[in-house]
Amino acid sequence: MSMPSFAELIRQRAFMRMWFSRLFGTTGNQMLMVAVGWQMYELTGSAWDLGLVGLYQFAPALLLTLVAGHVADRLNRAHIVAACLLTQGSVALLLVAATQGWGSSAVWTSRELLLGVSVMLGVARAFQMPAQQALTPILVPAVMLPRAMAFSSSGMQAAVISGPALGGVIFVAGATAVYATCALLFAVGCALVAVVRYDHVPPPREPVSMRTLLAGAEFVWKRKALLGAVSLDLFAVLLGGATALLPMFAKDILHVGPWGLGLLRGAPAAGALVLSVVLTRWPLERRVGRTMLMAVAVYGVCMLVFGLSTHFVLSMVALAVSGGADMVSVVVRQTLVQIETPNDMRGRVSAVNSVFIGASNQLGEFESGATAALLGPVGSVVAGGIGTLLVALLWLKGFPALANRDRMTDPPAPP
Repeated sequence: MSMPSFAELIRQRAFMRMWFSRLFGTTGNQMLMVAVGWQMYELTGSAWDLGLVGLYQFAPALLLTLVAGHVADRLNRAHIVAACLLTQGSVALLLVAATQGWGSSAVWTSRELLLGVSVMLGVARAFQMPAQQALTPILVPAVMLPRAMAFSSSGMQAAVISGPALGGVIFVAGATAVYATCALLFAVGCALVAVVRYDHVPPPREPVSMRTLLAGAEFVWKRKALLGAVSLDLFAVLLGGATALLPMFAKDILHVGPWGLGLLRGAPAAGALVLSVVLTRWPLERRVGRTMLMAVAVYGVCMLVFGLSTHFVLSMVALAVSGGADMVSVVVRQTLVQIETPNDMRGRVSAVNSVFIGASNQLGEFESGATAALLGPVGSVVAGGIGTLLVALLWLKGFPALANRDRMTDPPAPP
């Protein structure tokens, strides 16, 4: 049976409403974080406070993810996403009021307010991500899911690239303009996903317990293809990430300054966007397990090239190719997670997936900084690239269920 065409995917109206909602919401979130970070630095001039903005968002996401996954399996997922977008839009309006000094004779933006709204954004994102990930498989036929996941990723990458740039341009007119634009984007995203309809069948009622909260983790542990895919992505990003060290490479090794740093930071997202478009047009159909392992190995090689390069163009190309390789891994992992998981478990399994993603990104930055302190930036990135290659080889032998996976839509294996 041939895979449905891209045109048939576009005709899935509920999916396209959610896709546009995600595009608007992600763009608004990226713009909002640029403005909050810039305003925090203007207020305090402290790099520590900039770090706290990220930490205050990550902590609620980590603490609430398992609860959020349970909620996503109980309630209407489209309504959860709409409520989360509405919350983020309310935060944007609160920042408009604070920046304009509504109800006061002076501006009442403060360090405490910005940290407080960072917590609110973290809580909203904690509930949004599992519900959003678990919603896609309900809206498209299973045979369309690989193409749908790639298309969703292309929208996400476009928002990640354009959001910060758009936020920076609008910030020229002041923080209020950015916050107002974000509120508008969140409102549009909320309206689009609120009208998404699907047959929501609540699972049988059972008392909330640690067993029900950890059911997603247990499910992943027993399915070795899923465990291999999720843990492979975790260790690849944990060991091979170089984002935290890019300022050091830009200034001390490539000698390109802030403009070069901006291009280096955008290169992986640009490569990921290109590959997501390719995978939307020509989705993976055979040998998906080995393709994922190969993509992780390519990612490791790219980190080796980037770490050893002293030429700006070569470094940027290496980062772009690494972003493309990572996108292949992401699409395979996300598709396998959704296909292997029954609908009444998708929220909790997606929550586990979100924890792995968040942990790999945050701990990866810490690992890069710690090893750079011992080995220098070049040694840190090269060691990470070698580690990523070793992980790909170990997973090839250690997870045969993943390595031998042929098609995305193979029947789920029993635990």
